[in-house]
Amino acid sequence: MSKFPAVKDSTLVGTYPAVVGAGGGYVWDAVLEYRVWCHPDEGDDYYYAFSSFEEAALCSEGEAGAEAPLALILQEEYISEEEPGQYAHVREQRITEWPCEFLSRPRRTESTIPNFMAPNAPSNRLEIIRGQS
Repeated sequence: MSKFPAVKDSTLVGTYPAVVGAGGGYVWDAVLEYRVWCHPDEGDDYYYAFSSFEEAALCSEGEAGAEAPLALILQEEYISEEEPGQYAHVREQRITEWPCEFLSRPRRTESTIPNFMAPNAPSNRLEIIRGQS
């Protein structure tokens, strides 16, 4: 069993746009695919898309000029931090790439963002995102 989540729909892996946002938002709703970006000495950058982290990791280790795997995630809603400590609840869908380690955070629930935004939230709000509060 993988320590990383399964993709939402394996039949759609490889069909998502190459250019998406990078990072941010604090929460995730689904993993769409795992990506390995490659940067050849000559030519354009490209990526491979996979339905599991393990497949992506094998590619990353064996492909010249390859980065560590990234997760393409879906955020149905997310937390924006335009300035340090200034948070906004954004209620719109977006797709973004994340370092796979960020998937160690629990998947967003209906209460994650409201609890994070609440006036009585812990001083370290990231405890909520990490599932510690």
